[in-house]
This record gives sequence, C-alpha cells and structure tokens, in this order.
Amino acid sequence: MNSFHIVDVFAERRYAGNQLAVFVAAQPLDAAEMQAIARETGFSETTFVNPRPAADGGFSVRIFTPGREVPFAGHPSLGTAHVIRELGLVGPGEGTLILNLAAGRVPVEYVPDGAGDTRPGENRGVYWMTHPEPEFGPAVDRAALAEVLGIAPADIVEDREPLQVSTGLPHIIVPLVSLRALSRIKVSRERYFALIEQTWAKNILAFAPEPHETGNDISIRMFADYLGIPEDPATGSGNGCLLAYLARTRYWGRPEVSIRSEQGYEMGRPSLLHGRAHDRGGHIDVRVGGAVVNVAKGVWGG
Repeated sequence: MNSFHIVDVFAERRYAGNQLAVFVAAQPLDAAEMQAIARETGFSETTFVNPRPAADGGFSVRIFTPGREVPFAGHPSLGTAHVIRELGLVGPGEGTLILNLAAGRVPVEYVPDGAGDTRPGENRGVYWMTHPEPEFGPAVDRAALAEVLGIAPADIVEDREPLQVSTGLPHIIVPLVSLRALSRIKVSRERYFALIEQTWAKNILAFAPEPHETGNDISIRMFADYLGIPEDPATGSGNGCLLAYLARTRYWGRPEVSIRSEQGYEMGRPSLLHGRAHDRGGHIDVRVGGAVVNVAKGVWGG
C-alpha cells in the first residue's frame, strides 16, 4: 500500500521545525511524477522511500524540492529515517539504519530519550545523521554578500572569511557579528541570483553566536531561492556545513564543536538542531541531530 506521512523535523513539538512529507511507494515512481508530487506538496523538501531494503540493508530514498531533485538534505534524511522506524521496516533493536541517497550512503542513528548525545534535561529521542566528508570551496566576497543579504559589510565578522562548504549540499557560510544583524537580513533576489551564477554553492547560511533562547548557542538563517526555498525553517545539510566551518576555522579556538542551533524564529517555526564536529587533521567528523514529531498520515494513489 502507498502511504504518506507528514512529520515536523528538528522540532520539540508539532507545528515547529521543518515540515516534511514522506511518500512510501509500493511500486517505483518515475522522476517526473515524484517532482510533480513534491511541487503539489509545496514543502521545502519531499522524500520518496522504497519500503523494501536493498541487498546492502540500506533504504533507497530520493529527495525533491518543489523545483528539482537534490542529492542530499538534512531534515529529509532524519524525517525519513523516523518514518522507516515508525513503520517497523527495521527491527526495534536497531539503533542505526542506512539511507541510500544520491550523494551516497548516509547512516542515521536513533538515540532514545535522555541517552547519548542529548544534554541534561532533554527528554525526547534524537535522530543523528553522519554527514559525508566536508569539502571546502573558495571564499566569497563579503561586500557582495552584504549586498545580497541587505546588511552592511561591517555586519560580517571582520577576521572570518565567508566560505563555501559542502557535506553533501554546498552552502556559503557567512559569520555575522550579532543576532541583530541576522534579524535585519532582507535578501535581494536580483543580487542573489547574480552572485550564485558565479559560485559553487547556491545556498547561503548566515549565523550569529547569540541565541534567542537560553541554553542554545547559535542562531541561523538559510536562504536557497535557487532551490525554490526563499528561507528555510531548519536546515540539516546547512548545519553540517556550518559545523565543518566552525571546526576547520577553529571558530572557538579548538577543533571540536558541540552546539545547539536555533533556526526558523523569523518564520514562526522555531527549530532546534544538535551538532557535533571534530577536525582530526585531514578528516572532519560531522554529525547533526534533532527530534521528529508525527503530524499526520494517510494513503495515496489509486
């Protein structure tokens, strides 16, 4: 039977975090139909999963934005892993499952309530995703980025270059001086598209080392109009890129990073993302985690 599942990812409660529609297809769909469904759904991403595991034990998953297929994205990976577990497609004792994405095999681990990488006082199970090895591209001109984001060049940290980074989906990482600067961002679509014609990364993630809420570490906003997402309420792939950036540049003076990131506050969908990274010299381990909340489910198709 074909089923669909709507979940909120990187959310501690319903109607927060980033919405995801997961379609479980008993029979294979072609790319055109998956794209049409993703466009009809209208969420930032929609996933399609084959309920039968492959010979290697992984589950085949494809990810679509309203405009195109993408090889990797964070909240679709975690949300899809949650649906696979909820449907009983893996055994109850299996803590880790494998998603076979276009970008490669991505392990997703489930850590039960109050265990593992959660901080004291967190009482909700967390899904953790191991990202592919980070790649680093060239720096991006801060003045051009300031024009795109509608802020002043002085709002970008003076001694930190904005870099292009990918842990599966490239982002331009922009370090800002304050939460106030982050809240003032108003993207110029004309300047955005002019800039990304010249860059490897098409998504822009800006961050400030100030939280809206006590207990969190960093505030984030992410813009990806190229993918049909003017602003995203929670971005696992972008947080993976950010974590790699923080570890590689020794943002806090050390190669290890452990943070709780806020996102989506300006959109009324507050999100909480957990992140760990460690630059071991020649290799950077990156993990992003978050809770997933069920919203609705049903059947689809004829």
